[in-house]
Amino acid sequence: RWIRFEEKVEHGGERWSAPHVPALRLHSLFQLRTCLQTGMVLLDLDAHSFKEIIDQALSRHSEEAELPPELRQRLGALLLRQPRHQPTKSLLRILAELSLSPCRGRHGAQPWAVTELGWEQLPHPQCPATAPLPFQLRNRFKKKVPLGAEAAHVAIGEAEFLEKPFTAFIRLRRAVALGSLAEVALPSRFLFILLGPQAKAKAYHEVGRAMATLLTDELFQRVARQAEHREELIAGMEVFLDDLTVLPPGKWDPSARIPPPSCLPSLHRSAGHCPDWQSHGNGDTAAAGDRGGLGHGHPREELQRTGRLFGGLLRDIRRKAPWYGSDFSDGLHPQCLSAVLYIYLATVTNAITFGGMLGDATANMQGVLESFLGTAFAGSIFCLFSGQPLTILSSTGPVLVFERLLFSFSQDHSLDYLEFRLWIGLWVAFFGVVLVATEASHLVQYFTRFTEEGFCALISLIFIYDSLKKMLSLADTFPINWQYRLDNVTSYSCVCNLSGTGEPEQPGWGGAGVSLPSPSWLPALSSQPPTTLPGLSRSQCLGRGGHLLGTSCQYVPDVTLISFLLFGGTFLSCTALKHFRSSRYFPAGVRKLVSDFAVILAILASCAVDAALGLETPKLLVPSELKPTNPARGWIVFPFGANPWWVCLVSAVPAVLVTILIFMDQQITAVILNRREYKLQKGAGFHLDLLCVSLLMVVTSATGLPWYVSATVISLAHMESLRKESATSAPGEHPEFLGIREQRLTGLAVFVLTGVSVFMAPVLKHIPMPVLYGVFLHMGLAALDSIQLTDRVRLLLIPAKHQPDLPYLRHVPLSRVHLFTVIQLLCLALLWVLKSTVAAIIFPVMV
Repeated sequence: RWIRFEEKVEHGGERWSAPHVPALRLHSLFQLRTCLQTGMVLLDLDAHSFKEIIDQALSRHSEEAELPPELRQRLGALLLRQPRHQPTKSLLRILAELSLSPCRGRHGAQPWAVTELGWEQLPHPQCPATAPLPFQLRNRFKKKVPLGAEAAHVAIGEAEFLEKPFTAFIRLRRAVALGSLAEVALPSRFLFILLGPQAKAKAYHEVGRAMATLLTDELFQRVARQAEHREELIAGMEVFLDDLTVLPPGKWDPSARIPPPSCLPSLHRSAGHCPDWQSHGNGDTAAAGDRGGLGHGHPREELQRTGRLFGGLLRDIRRKAPWYGSDFSDGLHPQCLSAVLYIYLATVTNAITFGGMLGDATANMQGVLESFLGTAFAGSIFCLFSGQPLTILSSTGPVLVFERLLFSFSQDHSLDYLEFRLWIGLWVAFFGVVLVATEASHLVQYFTRFTEEGFCALISLIFIYDSLKKMLSLADTFPINWQYRLDNVTSYSCVCNLSGTGEPEQPGWGGAGVSLPSPSWLPALSSQPPTTLPGLSRSQCLGRGGHLLGTSCQYVPDVTLISFLLFGGTFLSCTALKHFRSSRYFPAGVRKLVSDFAVILAILASCAVDAALGLETPKLLVPSELKPTNPARGWIVFPFGANPWWVCLVSAVPAVLVTILIFMDQQITAVILNRREYKLQKGAGFHLDLLCVSLLMVVTSATGLPWYVSATVISLAHMESLRKESATSAPGEHPEFLGIREQRLTGLAVFVLTGVSVFMAPVLKHIPMPVLYGVFLHMGLAALDSIQLTDRVRLLLIPAKHQPDLPYLRHVPLSRVHLFTVIQLLCLALLWVLKSTVAAIIFPVMV
């Protein structure tokens, strides 16, 4: 049987083989062409049952060639035998039937049937049932068959009563359900019959395989459906032969099975372009045509200028308005729940991380609480009104650098930071509206892969660097007891020295953390022996004014080690469970469910391990009160009173830099998210997105909340968590990427939950921070692995003869590829150095 690929019944007839690419003998194809040239060809036959088809075929054949009535009757009886299908049995059924010996008698003919296309042996001597049998309706194989598919049947065999072959190619005028003839109840349109004299069974078998393989070819199918004469069928087969690749004898084992390729060539065959939908413009998608409207050439419809003020914005609104209702209904899917939980935890972690760094940089004028509230407010508004609601807003590294420099400048010149920042935000909002009015977003079409990959790599590296930096800082917070010496373990002790406290001397022994006699090698702190009291705990000793002596007193559990184990375990679990979708274990539905909830499962498992160990690892800290982090400020920032009047005018200068930063950060992320390979159906909204970000600057500046812009890595993770794939795929074929589940509910739910998190502190406090840093590392590496730059960096380390067969290596000299990669790496290094210095304010200009 075939659905794109061939499956054979293994020796013993108990199971179907693994799907494989059919390998044909060239001679069998020539024999098939002869059959089509000399045999019977019936096109647009009117029939409603298999018996009617056979009767008409035999009667037509008797008109063309002498066919005695007795021979015609025997052929009809042979062809109308009830088929015996090869069922797909469960493991329990196979075990139950081990003791049974099925009757598989040999018959003169061995007909087969091809189900879109597959074939089954037909040995039982009764006429096929006209209605579908129960096993056909229950057959689990049917879910592998695409909707709208039809069956084709190939009957091949030898008969002792025939002296010359009987051949017929039949196409019905309309597809007809042929009862129990096929394994799966499907309508049928094509039939091919080849019966001949004995002693040539193997040759007939190969001709039947050739015909079945030919019917799986999409181009030949098109010819076979539209052909009006025998010559057109033969011409279609000639085209098939022209595209054939022949393996010479001795160079290939004909019994070897070629596994299905990871991707199939296009219908035109000559193109051979196979996009890798697992990536964001990775490797194979480097063709110029893929750049479409995002590179040089014809711009996308969303980026074409109208020449009118706010023309692009109005067009964005008209484009997105019809989809607004479906943006909410399309979010009612179980996959969206996993996306919400995944992105929510990433957003909360990001808010806490950036909130803490903002607090350090601004003397708590902006802190974790402001970060939570700002993320919830700005993100919710953006998801409700933006053009691309799949974008996740967040604080970013470049914005944080500007905030730090702005606070330092305000302190040095005795200016009120929040008021100065308010005026900068107002100017940025004004400049942003001007950019929207003048359709400046059309410049996005000049962003090339070079720029996009450099920016995405930089943000991904920041995620990876920050997660590792946070983990390494745990060694300072939870120091390791480097003074531990195994050889001195017998001497380890901890003394509670109560000398001078008035306690009576009651020497005794105890464990670590209680009163113990001082070892002889401990330095004496006084001339008098220490006064000890047995059974005192550490807190009791200190409460009585005592002092702890001995290296054991400094002992702490190795929190740093278990934190790194949780960190690495979470990262590896996320990666492994994400790849579980392509595993060989468990049904496809289970694999997909595990893959969709991979991050959540990894976090829950790591939290369970942490709870079982009971160590005091650093946990997620969430504010529990709605009041500003710095008690010296309120929730509203007034524009006048604290600074000189001219500050409102001077603020326009730094606002220009912030505007460039916001524009570049926002639009490069938008370009990456709206790539053509994501197959987005609802269109982009570059102008509308920029307007929303600009107007949000007014509110966040007036309330002293952080500034927000599109977060590249989290947005990419959001897109990946909403991938749609075909539910039915042929055996051996990878599920087809169908696009992204475009909706507004997941982002809105994420930001609402972020706001509610202020009241969820009792639950969230049990999540260890190393676990969330592991999620950060997973997101950063996943985003970094999704760009073509990563593949080209690997090429620098791979000898030429071992390099993968990437399309661009066929058209571009390897030296030029390496030169391009090295220049890109040098620019990336320059950006990294730049963002780490005081000159980081000009970072967007350098991008």
